[in-house]
Amino acid sequence: MALRNWKMPTSTAENYLKAILILSGGADGVVATGAIAEALGVTPGTISTMVKSLSGQGFLEYRSREGVWLTTEGRKAALVVLRKHRLIETFLVQALKMDWSEVNQEAESLEHSISERVLSRIDDYLGHPEVDPHGDLIPRLNSLQFERSGGPTLATCATGKPLRVERILDQSPGFLTFIQNNGLKPGTKVRLRKRDEVGGVVECELPDRICVLGLTEARKVEVKVSR
Repeated sequence: MALRNWKMPTSTAENYLKAILILSGGADGVVATGAIAEALGVTPGTISTMVKSLSGQGFLEYRSREGVWLTTEGRKAALVVLRKHRLIETFLVQALKMDWSEVNQEAESLEHSISERVLSRIDDYLGHPEVDPHGDLIPRLNSLQFERSGGPTLATCATGKPLRVERILDQSPGFLTFIQNNGLKPGTKVRLRKRDEVGGVVECELPDRICVLGLTEARKVEVKVSR
């Protein structure tokens, strides 16, 4: 189901579709309008107007007091803009050497104006990366998949095994700076030394340091067993 020639709605509508896709977690379930309002920082009245508009255009289905869900067309449109966002973030970090905690806002602006031709050149230049700097999957043109299957975190993984940081689940600038300062960016090798449920902390061994995190922070760092 190719996405290459898809004609996108307005930039505001793109933001709505992308938010609904992310909030749905990739499933076909219903997303509450309140959750959309919170994610986008808009009022319920604004949500109602846009939802009715997108429903009329065939991008989503809406049921009063239940919420919304994307149609096949809506999912494709949302994937196009999400692909742009994540490729732009990757380009800004890898090619322009911008800090990974700063690129989200830049990508939010650029994703609405960049052409598929330019994006394709960026993809080629970067060597067709599979994930963005935060570890999120970059959607491909011939796929409807946009997210990895959820894995263990530093709060739930086994102790003593060699691990690799896969994804950072909280991508707020403050948390990304915290992760960078603690050396836990995606790709980093790590071993969980101990987990103290009573004290609410985990102790991790990295190649160059010992790192102690609270369980709240540890739940936001997804890992995978490394060979």
